[in-house]
Amino acid sequence: MRLQKLLAQSGFGARRKCEALIAAGRVTVNGQVAQLGATVSPGDDVRVDGTPIAPPEEKIYIALHKPVGYASDRSNPRNKTVFDLVRVPQRLFAVGRLDKDSSGLILLTNDGEFAYRLTHPKFEHEKEYHVLVAGRPSEKALQQWRSGVLLPGETALTAPADVQVLRPQPDVPPEAMGGVWLRVVMREGRKRQIRRVAGLLGHPVRRLIRVRVGCVTLGGLESGQWRRLTVGEVAALARHSTDGRSTQPPHPHDRD
Repeated sequence: MRLQKLLAQSGFGARRKCEALIAAGRVTVNGQVAQLGATVSPGDDVRVDGTPIAPPEEKIYIALHKPVGYASDRSNPRNKTVFDLVRVPQRLFAVGRLDKDSSGLILLTNDGEFAYRLTHPKFEHEKEYHVLVAGRPSEKALQQWRSGVLLPGETALTAPADVQVLRPQPDVPPEAMGGVWLRVVMREGRKRQIRRVAGLLGHPVRRLIRVRVGCVTLGGLESGQWRRLTVGEVAALARHSTDGRSTQPPHPHDRD
């Protein structure tokens, strides 16, 4: 088995994070500093920062309705994090990003391979957002967003996205009167991409809610609530990662 795959299965994060651990010289196999591409066999002594890794634990897959104000990583110990809301024995990490100022659906897991397949751009998992922007974008501005824009400091256009005015319109809070809710569906996830694109087009984001990742929807989860993914949902996400088929929400009778 590839070393980075073992680390991912043991809860050290997605594959790219595990590769970074190896590249930094923090992983040893049988007392020797491991190299990228190394393989391991049953019985090998694998350690991270000198600590033996535990056998792979039970895999867990969770959908959480993240409230505003919670970080999706542990980089700042002073932040409230999504992990404060989910009390399980396993050490979880977030699948992708959802910044502190945003809310909605975020997936948590201890399965690094699963996280890799949901976040790597080549697998093109859809993510759907309801976005309240200031003002009312013109059709020209919406078409620019759909076709792709060049963000400051970047060299490639954003990938095409499906951007529509949301119908029916949810309530607009008093502080955002005059704004409009948009439905945005995209298959890439650059840092704060929606906020940056909307701002570039002259319509800053006032609220951002993620409502779907692949076949998994926010559904009736209230803010701060979570549930385990069904066997059917996990299988559908994995199937899309293998064959590239769409992961629209399954028919209710197809869900476990």
